[in-house]
Amino acid sequence: MTPLLTAAVCDRLQEARRAGTPSLECSLDLQRSLTSVGIEPDTWTWSDHHYPYLEGCKERTIYQWSDGGFAPVARYTSSLIKLVPTDWGPPTFEIDGIKMLPTARVSPYADAEAKVKLIRPRGKVVLDTCGGLGYFAAWCLRGQAARILSYEKNPDVIWLRAVNPWSPPSHATLSLTHADVSEAIGTLPADSVDAVLHDPPRFGIAGELYAQTFYDQIARVLRRNGRLFHYIGSPNKITSGRDVAMEVSKRLRAAGFAVEREGDGLLAVKSRLS
Repeated sequence: MTPLLTAAVCDRLQEARRAGTPSLECSLDLQRSLTSVGIEPDTWTWSDHHYPYLEGCKERTIYQWSDGGFAPVARYTSSLIKLVPTDWGPPTFEIDGIKMLPTARVSPYADAEAKVKLIRPRGKVVLDTCGGLGYFAAWCLRGQAARILSYEKNPDVIWLRAVNPWSPPSHATLSLTHADVSEAIGTLPADSVDAVLHDPPRFGIAGELYAQTFYDQIARVLRRNGRLFHYIGSPNKITSGRDVAMEVSKRLRAAGFAVEREGDGLLAVKSRLS
């Protein structure tokens, strides 16, 4: 493992350096654990390596040791994708400045835990449509799911998962596929999953994941009485007055689901054969 730094950790290292403290206990893995680092005038040491003090750390950036220096955990291909620190420890991520996970009132990791509990993963085959950083998958593993089929369209997000210490490692129960789930779902057999977690990007970015045809496919692959949690949030409600949750509810009911509002999303149960 290589160290990950945030502005808060950089500040603590600099304070210890100025105070002449010989060592400092801090986290180098986004608060998953604590470790002791040596403090020297020109470098700090950890795991038999010397690292430079990082100047001018930005608050909304995580830095990774790479090629002899610290660099932001970010990539730009078609979009700027970056790992972003939170007060809770587990990071969120942004695509072109749009935050992809809730962090204002709760840790994104704890938020995922609460949502996974809604689909009762124990012993189930779970379809995780938009894998992201893998927090849903991590809690499905903890909840003893029989199998998790996770899809992620963006290769840069998969790269973030490899860097993020809170993302789940490879596991025999977890299958992570680099694919667009709106297309890949058509290859899954009918009645092959017991539960679905659907946390798509906002409608303006990925409208195909809110389409009637996609919900019909979810109903096709989900066994009767299977549970679906669909994250909605409140996109466009203030600026346009659009009620995305109501629109999605209508489409899910047309696909054969009984639907109720649950927090910032919808909990649906497949109530009839598709």
